Amino acid sequence: MRKARTSEDQGIRIHNRLAMLRAERGWSRRELAEATGVNYQTIGYLERGDYNPSLELVFRICGIFGLPVEAVFSPRPFPRLSGDALTSGDSPAAATPHAIPASTEGNTP
Repeated sequence: MRKARTSEDQGIRIHNRLAMLRAERGWSRRELAEATGVNYQTIGYLERGDYNPSLELVFRICGIFGLPVEAVFSPRPFPRLSGDALTSGDSPAAATPHAIPASTEGNTP
């Protein structure tokens, strides 16, 4: 039996934003897997960085999300989206979300 190739076997780890993109859309791993034609466990392996996707799978995934490859996959870790909100030593619970201004639509000054 042939052993599946891991990211360690391939020499470079491909980082991705799959978990974040799935969460934004409310999709399960199984739903993304069905849309891409892979086993749901493959999505888990990709999200954890245990497996690097084929180029064909990269294009399928990016097509499903409607995003360019560089928005979903990278040879370097993606910067944290909340990087400015936290300083070293702060916990995520201590971060204060930015206030969203109330809608002024329909109001006149």
